[in-house]
Amino acid sequence: MKYVTTINDKTYVIEINDDKRVIVDGVEYAVDFESVSGQPVYSLLIDGHSYEAYVNEAEASGDWQVLIRGDLYTATVEDEREKRLRAAAGAGTGTDIEFSLRAPMPGLIVTVPVAEGAAVHKGDILVVLESMKMQNELKCPRDGQVTRVKVKTGENVEQNQVLVTIA
Repeated sequence: MKYVTTINDKTYVIEINDDKRVIVDGVEYAVDFESVSGQPVYSLLIDGHSYEAYVNEAEASGDWQVLIRGDLYTATVEDEREKRLRAAAGAGTGTDIEFSLRAPMPGLIVTVPVAEGAAVHKGDILVVLESMKMQNELKCPRDGQVTRVKVKTGENVEQNQVLVTIA
């Protein structure tokens, strides 16, 4: 099955051949991707390199939020056929949809450098979340305006809790 995945305005064509091999933009990789203890924490091996990722589906948009090595990415995944049908129908890109930044894991809010009503740009830090003694800068996936800040410095948050909303 082929999928079209967009991350940070870059589009990749991903073909999943079997459990252990994927092709990304024509390059084949040996992979092992397993959930750790049934949590949204995944162990990922790509060509012998090990990664740990937190993966959550954003409920409103259907996009995926992936936190890996302290960087948060928003990924849009469509199967190739669905993308062709949407393009043929003239559907929009979805940038007009409200984006809710959710906590990828439980933790402590270290700082929230944005306020409601503030204009933000792609890559701006929205929240710094400390979890497992590591600070993670959760960044804005696109330009927009902060419509809601639902947390404050020093607050403990649960996984999937909405932190900031961008329109």
